[in-house]
Amino acid sequence: MALWQARPGLAGYDITDAITFCFITQAFIGPMQLMGGGLTLPERIRSGDIALDLVRPASLQLWALAEDMGRAAYLFLVRGIPPTLLGAALFGLYFPAGPGQWLSFLAGFALALLVSFGWRYLVALSVAWLLDDRGVAILSMVLTTFFSGMMVPLHLFPGWFGELARALPWAAMVQLPTDLYLGKAPVADTLALQAFWAVALLGLGWLGTRAIRHKVVIQGG
Repeated sequence: MALWQARPGLAGYDITDAITFCFITQAFIGPMQLMGGGLTLPERIRSGDIALDLVRPASLQLWALAEDMGRAAYLFLVRGIPPTLLGAALFGLYFPAGPGQWLSFLAGFALALLVSFGWRYLVALSVAWLLDDRGVAILSMVLTTFFSGMMVPLHLFPGWFGELARALPWAAMVQLPTDLYLGKAPVADTLALQAFWAVALLGLGWLGTRAIRHKVVIQGG
């Protein structure tokens, strides 16, 4: 609040936008699992239980996605909405002006969940080759925290660095859907960028799933 009082209009936000940004991004932490994790795959790969998952008549990736979406929905309800409502009562947050803006935000939120899952699924699959996911999990947390917009709006980053940060997949998890909520982003372009990263990461996850299937067979299960 002090920053926006000293610099009105900073990053294209007024003080209400800035406070709303803070509460909305905090509400995303649970559903998007921004600190990493949320998937059981690393432990199942280490224990060898993944071999049973791979012979089941269901897609490992889709099964993990369904499980993750259920977790995200629960955390959005119990971890995301109550603090936001409290923030609205204490500070007076911004709310979308009409149904069109709400629909664009919900579409962006759904795509953000897919991007988040796609990234974390790749991190989880890396255990098949690295055996220990702690290093890559810490790297993932640092990248997600810094480049998603969870710490500060990415619009504060200057020049080409800011443009790059807003084009990376982590921005699609937080910054882009929050801008849709605030009405600060072109809807079609924003959703298209999110959809691109969702398809790209899920596609890489599909290839990674095929790769670990061959790896498990080669190792004899």
